[in-house]
Amino acid sequence: MPSLTGKVTLITGAGSGIGAATARLFAREGAKVALLGWPREELKLMAREIEEEGGEILLLPADVTSEEEVGEAFELLRRHWGQLDVLFSNAGINGTWAPLEQLAAAEWDQTLNVNLRGTFLTTKASLPLLKVRGGSIIITSSVNGTRMFCTAGATAYACSKAGQVAFAKTAAIELARYQIRVNVVCPGFIDSHIHEHTLRRGLEGLRHAVDTLEGPIPLTGHTAGKPESVADLVLFLASERSSHITGTEVYIDGAQSLLQS
Repeated sequence: MPSLTGKVTLITGAGSGIGAATARLFAREGAKVALLGWPREELKLMAREIEEEGGEILLLPADVTSEEEVGEAFELLRRHWGQLDVLFSNAGINGTWAPLEQLAAAEWDQTLNVNLRGTFLTTKASLPLLKVRGGSIIITSSVNGTRMFCTAGATAYACSKAGQVAFAKTAAIELARYQIRVNVVCPGFIDSHIHEHTLRRGLEGLRHAVDTLEGPIPLTGHTAGKPESVADLVLFLASERSSHITGTEVYIDGAQSLLQS
């Protein structure tokens, strides 16, 4: 029997990359899958793809930085399926990578709002449903800000990712009494579209900093990891196979961060 049969899952940032790979995998493993985000064409295509393969999908239009919209999305989920077992808080941006003196406060706020505030809001909104019978929360962080600190200009991004790990560890203690587990995946360089939307500015003047996207990966050479590999890890953390794991970050980077920590 598939490992998520009878489970209701919710994924943010499911239009591409790690989120899309996880949505496909969750559906194949028997889960009902809610996709929270802006209903852009890529998200609609993902929903259509899963439905055509026999999966059950619910589109929840919402901006993860808006408390009102996130709350309304979870209320729609409650009315539609009446339960939640797994939250995958995956939505995130690289934002702007620039030297500190060139980084605008608005650019800092945008990165922290999407990555950290979005994680907080989706987790908070999930709790009334998850508390009913327990479940699993998985958060996508990064090697940046947790084990690597040399990515040129990525101060805002690194701080948001470090904050997600601290958030998860604190939440894991608070929510353990409800049998809710909270864990973090920390990918390295993964073949996704997030890097195409990164604004880089003034990085050539930074010393002792590198472009980690171009660095070596011991396990694969210079080949980026696959979103499907991260999805396999997320599935493990969502399933009962990880029933005694909480408050833990798991690195999935082909040992890349060990060379640059």
